[in-house]
Amino acid sequence: MPRASAAEAAQTALRILASARELFSARGFSDVSVDDVARDAGVTRGAVYHHYRNKVALFGEVAAQLQSDVARAVVAAAEKANPHPHERLRVGSHAFLDAITNGAALRILLIDAPAVTGWQEWRRLDAENSATHLREALREAGVAEELLDASTAQLSGAMNEAALWTAQHTDTDLARQRSHEALDTLLAAYMS
Repeated sequence: MPRASAAEAAQTALRILASARELFSARGFSDVSVDDVARDAGVTRGAVYHHYRNKVALFGEVAAQLQSDVARAVVAAAEKANPHPHERLRVGSHAFLDAITNGAALRILLIDAPAVTGWQEWRRLDAENSATHLREALREAGVAEELLDASTAQLSGAMNEAALWTAQHTDTDLARQRSHEALDTLLAAYMS
């Protein structure tokens, strides 16, 4: 039997990743098996293992992809904002809150990822993506160099908690609105 071309193999890997993302988002890591992913992607279990070492590695790739998606959403929003550093910080922070509370990101990144990938890996992914942009935005907004790391960690943590708080409400639109209002209050401290 002929082997799949590199392009076909890449397409298969992407299809597996898309199925895993959808299933992990809908059901959570613990309620999804490799067989579920294979069935949803229309491939064999062996194909999943060929592209991803195991279920944890597959989940890690989904989490990395989502971290990158969230960071891109933040950067895109900040780049469209008024060029003043304070406004870019505000708009980027609000974009983060929206990106992390919509779609697959919340459950995968904030609920399952710290336990599945491990705290250190979760922190590394965040540091390489959204936290990098947040730190730079805080620097541009005038936060003192010696306070940048602490400010980044605290503001990032506050936004992650706001996302979790928002998600637990039945009226998520109202909760998101309240989270945005509270975020503006918090950001005012960095802008004064």
